[in-house]
Amino acid sequence: MSFTVEIIGAGPSGLMAAEVLATAGAKVRVIDHMASPARKFLMAGRGGLNLTHSEPLEPFLDRYGEARAALEPAIRAFPPQALIGWCHGLGIETFVGSSGRVFPKTMKASPLLRAWLRRLDGLGVELALRTEWTGEKRGDAMILALGGASWPRLGSDAHWAGMLRNRGVTVNEFVPANCGVTMAWSPHFRERFAGTPLKRIAVTSGGRTVRGEAMITARGLEGGAIYRLGPVLRAMARPELRIDFKPQVTAQVLFSRAAQSRSPNEWFRAWKLSAGVVALLEAFYPEDCARLESAIARTKDFVMILQGPRPIAEAISTAGGVLWRELSDLLMLHKMPGVFLAGEMIDWEAPTGGYLLQGCFSTGTRAGRAAAQYAAR
Repeated sequence: MSFTVEIIGAGPSGLMAAEVLATAGAKVRVIDHMASPARKFLMAGRGGLNLTHSEPLEPFLDRYGEARAALEPAIRAFPPQALIGWCHGLGIETFVGSSGRVFPKTMKASPLLRAWLRRLDGLGVELALRTEWTGEKRGDAMILALGGASWPRLGSDAHWAGMLRNRGVTVNEFVPANCGVTMAWSPHFRERFAGTPLKRIAVTSGGRTVRGEAMITARGLEGGAIYRLGPVLRAMARPELRIDFKPQVTAQVLFSRAAQSRSPNEWFRAWKLSAGVVALLEAFYPEDCARLESAIARTKDFVMILQGPRPIAEAISTAGGVLWRELSDLLMLHKMPGVFLAGEMIDWEAPTGGYLLQGCFSTGTRAGRAAAQYAAR
């Protein structure tokens, strides 16, 4: 029996659903309002396409926080190893980096996307670009994979939220996730230190501590250590960061290393503090830098009051979207039978490190399989 399915959105979730459906014998049409497919996917691969992560599945699933239980069936059905095998099937070899992250050997998204689009073309998938979805359901089933609200210039502008709300679907407002935070640097500090890394630090907020790296930017701070604290910082009326610039050693060790030194510059050299760290200490706590005990205290507990997150247009991803209670276990909208959702349209978030793309590929696969079963019936 032949059946037709229309997919709205040509990002990773939508294209994966299209492949699953076409392989199952469906006639598939993918529409997207942009001029080319998977533009955000290509942008994500500019610095090295982080596909997924190699850690064991249980801690992997924990990375999804409150959404773990809802996402777990999709990820278990299409786990990281399946994603890696899928890449290899396209002729794209992968490798595991020192951090456990999985990348294509080319490090770029474009070779993978080209191979993928050739496969979809061979399966008969129709790709209709520069085409707007007007809100109606067509075909025996439909999959919505329209993305969240980050990087709207690449296509994911969340214009669909109003259409679903008009049909009684609850959609949480989108907020930036995996994004930098804003600080009002002085012009001198911004000019000299924007682009300076802060390596091997421990960052605490709201009682949660993460280790990693950050980057001083012209407008504030970015980096994995900052991104992972996003949910905590969003919940604070007065967001605050506490940074330990030397988490590998105790305050007593710092004291012993600097005991014979006579000036702050000598202390900082003895502690091997980077130029960016020294600049922060001197800019925020100049008086404490003049006394050894106080300098040690600030090096181990540097307090910053933030102005808030960077705008959603700069965020890597977003939190918010369609509530899980609006969906069946197979990702079908209760109020729109035959319409399935995938990817960042749904209210979940994950840290960088491969978890975002894995979630998109896995929910795309689950929605594609479910839509195929629904349409075939």
